[in-house]
Amino acid sequence: MTARPPFATRDLIAERLPLIFPEGTPNCIYCIRELAASTVFAAIYIGAVEGSGRFLGPVHVYRMTREQAALADDADRDAYTAAVLRKNGIVAGSRWYADNTREPIRDETLRDGLVAIGAVLRREDLPTTSSQPRYALKADFSTLFDPTLEGEALEVAIANFQETHLSKGALARVTIMRAGAAANATGIRVTFPNGETRLLAPGPSSIIAQAVIEVFAKRFLAAPAMLWLSESGNKVVIRDDAIASAIGLKIEADKNLPDIILADLGHKEPLILFVEVVATDGAITDRRRDAIHAVTDAAGFDRKQIAFLTAYQDRQSAGFKKTVAQLAWGSFAWFVSEPTQLLVLHDGTADERSLGSLPWASLAIAPPPTSPPQSANTPP
Repeated sequence: MTARPPFATRDLIAERLPLIFPEGTPNCIYCIRELAASTVFAAIYIGAVEGSGRFLGPVHVYRMTREQAALADDADRDAYTAAVLRKNGIVAGSRWYADNTREPIRDETLRDGLVAIGAVLRREDLPTTSSQPRYALKADFSTLFDPTLEGEALEVAIANFQETHLSKGALARVTIMRAGAAANATGIRVTFPNGETRLLAPGPSSIIAQAVIEVFAKRFLAAPAMLWLSESGNKVVIRDDAIASAIGLKIEADKNLPDIILADLGHKEPLILFVEVVATDGAITDRRRDAIHAVTDAAGFDRKQIAFLTAYQDRQSAGFKKTVAQLAWGSFAWFVSEPTQLLVLHDGTADERSLGSLPWASLAIAPPPTSPPQSANTPP
């Protein structure tokens, strides 16, 4: 067997995991939380690294103790590796986790997290019912926790790992998330469809609003026009009464209006899109949809001309997890970090029982005007 990798503390591993898997990485939370740091620590501790012939099981993680984790000599590491696999093996000290942590280690941290992202390999030659350890850190992943690897050398090693193991889509997602986090602290400059620009207050909501206007509208609307934009502390940022009046919509700054109203003038009948921007709360719920429908009904609009969108930074954001259960059926959700995708909440009430029968749903299954043709079942 090969030598074990250099000993690394769980604290050091916990510091580096968010650098390796920044926000925007698929299933990021499973890869950076304490349980992930504990899992990587245990793998390094016993030497479960690609090519070593040693493998990790959840038992190595949940039977680790604070006292054992402080013992860095190879002899201590060997003793733990042997003891933990014995039927009644006793490891002295205060346990990190109870036995019932087995499932989240196996299913979340490993299967859906580190294995899925390419940081851990899984033996496929064992029956699924086998209790033998089956996981090992990829060699280039394990080297990222060498305590002597620091500074620029560490940054280069992390970048190389990301380039090799994260898919192009995942890398693009990470880049978008990083760009949002690094946005100008003095404000977010947004360019409207007509070329006009405004400076929005700094913050996550403005980053999402900017993406809706500059990215979403260009991709999913044939001839986008800006009717309304509001932000916290400044209720009306833009209000185009001329276009609104021309299409018969009366805009009033009341509690029923969402953060953004867009119009698509590229159709015989204009499409009006009401958008809620969610950093923490405030999605298009059934109540919000019904309140807006009351306004558009009064203006004489056919409900087929009305659509609703809730915009988030990412599917893993706290705002999405908090509000997804409240999203109105018949509405849509869009994510800044995955700009070519669209989530359709099909309410199942249309006569044709198909996506195409929903208001605005053709945009969810049709390519943007300048894109090559796609299958009707292919996401945009």
